Amino acid sequence: MRRASTLASSVIYRALLPYHDATAVATVHHRLLHVVFYGTAASDGATSFSSRRRWLSAALSASSAKIASLGLAGALVTVAGATSLFQEAYAKERPPPELVPKEVVLYQYEACPFCNKVKAFLDYYDLPYKVVEVNPLSKKEIKWSDYKKVPILMVDGEQLVDSSDIIDKLGSKILPEKSIDSVPNDDEEKKWRRWVDNHLVHVLSPNIYRNTSEALESFDYITSNGNFGYTEKLTVKYAGAAAMYFVSKNLKKKYNITDERAALYEAAETWVDALNGRDFLGGSKPNLADLAVFGVLRPIRYLRSGRDMVEHTRIGEWYTRMETVVGESSRIKA
Repeated sequence: MRRASTLASSVIYRALLPYHDATAVATVHHRLLHVVFYGTAASDGATSFSSRRRWLSAALSASSAKIASLGLAGALVTVAGATSLFQEAYAKERPPPELVPKEVVLYQYEACPFCNKVKAFLDYYDLPYKVVEVNPLSKKEIKWSDYKKVPILMVDGEQLVDSSDIIDKLGSKILPEKSIDSVPNDDEEKKWRRWVDNHLVHVLSPNIYRNTSEALESFDYITSNGNFGYTEKLTVKYAGAAAMYFVSKNLKKKYNITDERAALYEAAETWVDALNGRDFLGGSKPNLADLAVFGVLRPIRYLRSGRDMVEHTRIGEWYTRMETVVGESSRIKA
């Protein structure tokens, strides 16, 4: 976001610079930036355009006659240019069309961190995929497979399992230029991907299912996003919440977690420290470690545990940048 804001600031400032009234330039520059980056998006594009046009007219009228002579059209071009720079600063990376698989199907649990890690990869690289929601109690949707866990990713008929292995194998198919031998700072990326699998994911369940209220909140989210009938939804919600509440207590003991929230906050701060001032661990673009952290955190972000995490740590800015760059899901609705 800082990079996009800086680029936009530069464009707007250069557009106004020839008019020489420094105070008025600074005023309009600040207001234009506010509209570009913080204005509320209207659902009707015409309404949004109209409201911005009225605002710009008022702002320009309040400024010096020289700045007003820019005209509405020029100001709107400036805003459009800034918006374009914002989009370019954080854009998805798309593989060559000839390397995109014809059919990708993900067997998942909606709240599973490993499944969401795979989805973050698919979404960022804009690979269309279908989702089959697996019943966490019966697992009837994956009875055909010898592998009884999720995620399972079917890529043009080939079964891939284990989230990290799925990403490595699919990445080698669609991103040949990012082979292991060619990726800069590969050791750092590998280190933090291991940290996600060996540490970060283990602090999530004790937080998501910390008490009965949060366990029910989580399973309400799971069943609301799955393809469950009414009776099945109730069974999964209450039986699953009860089961995971007790599982989370065992996980706390297994991984020596005494205060689950403190462990979550510490993990978030550890990740921010690893960024060392960079927008992403990968630099100007996310790498696989960024996608892994974002993926496993995504299902908790708007649950109570995720809200607490953002409120009490510095991870919020990075997470917002990741939401921006990963963008809309490339999931194909059934």
